[in-house]
This record gives sequence, C-alpha cells and structure tokens, in this order.
Amino acid sequence: MGPQNSEPNGATTSRPVLFFDIDNCLYPRSAKVHDLMADLIDRYFATHLGLPEEEAITLHKEYYKNYGLAIEGLVRHHQIDPLDYNAKVDDALPLESIIKPNAELRKLLEDIDTSKVKLWLLTNAYVNHGRRVVKLLGIDDLFEGLTYCDYSEIPIVCKPHKDMFAKAMKEAGVERAEDCYFVDDSYANVASAENLGWASVHLVEEGLPVPETQASKYQIRHLEELRGVFPQFFKSSNQA
Repeated sequence: MGPQNSEPNGATTSRPVLFFDIDNCLYPRSAKVHDLMADLIDRYFATHLGLPEEEAITLHKEYYKNYGLAIEGLVRHHQIDPLDYNAKVDDALPLESIIKPNAELRKLLEDIDTSKVKLWLLTNAYVNHGRRVVKLLGIDDLFEGLTYCDYSEIPIVCKPHKDMFAKAMKEAGVERAEDCYFVDDSYANVASAENLGWASVHLVEEGLPVPETQASKYQIRHLEELRGVFPQFFKSSNQA
C-alpha cells in the first residue's frame, strides 16, 4: 500500500477521494470470510463471557446491531481487551487459503485515473486485517491510504457513526463532503454516508435480495458497474 497520506500530515488534497470498504466488497461474500469470522466471534463470546453457545450467538447479534461491531459491545459492557479480541478473531482467520489475487479487480482499479481521484480504503476492521486482505488480493499498492477502526482507542469509532466518516476525511485529506465518493456492501454504512453528503454506492452482490428502499442513489450488483456510476474517474468506460 502507498503511504498513509500522500500529502504532508493534515494537508488537504485537490482531488476528490473514492473510498472503498474492504470485507464483502473487494472480495465476494461467497468467500465465506464473514461466516468464519462470525464463528470465531461466537466462540470468543462463549469463552470469555462464560456463555452457552445460543446466548453467545444472540449477544453477538445484539451488539452488532446496536453498535456496528461486536467488539464495541464487548469493550463497552465487559471491559474486554480489544487487541486480544483482534488476535483471536480477525488475525486468526485463515485468509491465505481463502483470498487469492484478483486480476479483474486489479484491472478495474488500475483503470481509475488517480490524477482525478484518490483511492482510499475505509474499513471497520483493525489495521492488520485490512492490510492483510488487500495484500492477498494483490491490490495493496493501488491505494494511497487506509482508515481503519482503531481497536486500541476507547471509545471505539466505526461505521456507520458520523465520526468514522469525519476521521476518514481528515486522514485522506479531503474537506468537503461533496468530494467524497464511497462504495460499501453495508446498507447502514451507505445510508449514513449518503446522509452526510457523500456520493455513495451500495454494493448488493448478485444473489442477495435487493432492499425495498435503496440505501443511496446508486445501487450496483458488481464493482464493474462503477464505470457507469462514476465515469468521470475512469480512463475507459468499458473493460478492455
């Protein structure tokens, strides 16, 4: 990955920024990474809170719904060490056997004109996981930076909270919401960004049900459709 900021720290950029979520966005949900992670989280809840399996699963879902991340509920209500959680959940995922370099994705990203827009990652994962995924996909060198959920900072700030989007803007060096473009598979994250004035795209993977009410103006089934959504950022409108 490129440097965390291409401009001096805190400096603003004249280019707009295209923010990409990572998990279930840069790789498909069918990779089942989310399912493996859910199993590890349920196990963590059961082991560290001394809960039966069904109660652990229920509490995990409750915290995810209420806070956007299960870990926030664990830290807030149970004083769990978030970095211990990260080591036993995110870092324990066998990603090397699941995620492989994606030539199509790389081709799409390489066709974005970075003289016109800055590419930036925005994830609710911790830094280790985010960097690990994009490196395995073979696209880590195409992004200028990464805004991640810092588990070591309390309170934990993550999408869809507006403070996470403000953090991303600051780190990417962009001041105006109208200069922010965003792609995510989460309805809540996309709706929140849209409400803040970001041009947001909801990725609803092929095979998943389409929401009754769209999260944002733009809804796509495949990242390739970004060529038609944001044609101003691409060197070509069609895949070569």
